[in-house]
Amino acid sequence: QVQLVESGGGLVQAGGSLRLSCVFSGRTFSSYAMGWFRQAPGKEREFVAAISWSGSMTYYADSVKGRFTISRDNAKNTVYLQMNSLKPEDTAVYYCNAGPRLRIGILGDYWGQGTQVTVSS
Repeated sequence: QVQLVESGGGLVQAGGSLRLSCVFSGRTFSSYAMGWFRQAPGKEREFVAAISWSGSMTYYADSVKGRFTISRDNAKNTVYLQMNSLKPEDTAVYYCNAGPRLRIGILGDYWGQGTQVTVSS
């Protein structure tokens, strides 16, 4: 079974930065597209960013474009989300997602447990 474990969340002030990590296990990591989603209280889970199996292609939600960067290290079975210029509206639980093909949206049925990101004014 595929397992995904996120880490790196925390409390930061507006304008600050965080780097989230998601470690993949159970299958061949390099064969999966990887993505990040987030969910704030009272809101639907929304797409944030995704990256192809090779790392050569990326997608970003308009709300984070220019501020967030998704990357992956296949040797470490890890996908990252570098978040800069954080805003209070970025506050949410961030989830890692894995699936067979890169797309803007849910990539597959594999999810991590989530990591909390809180951005204060």
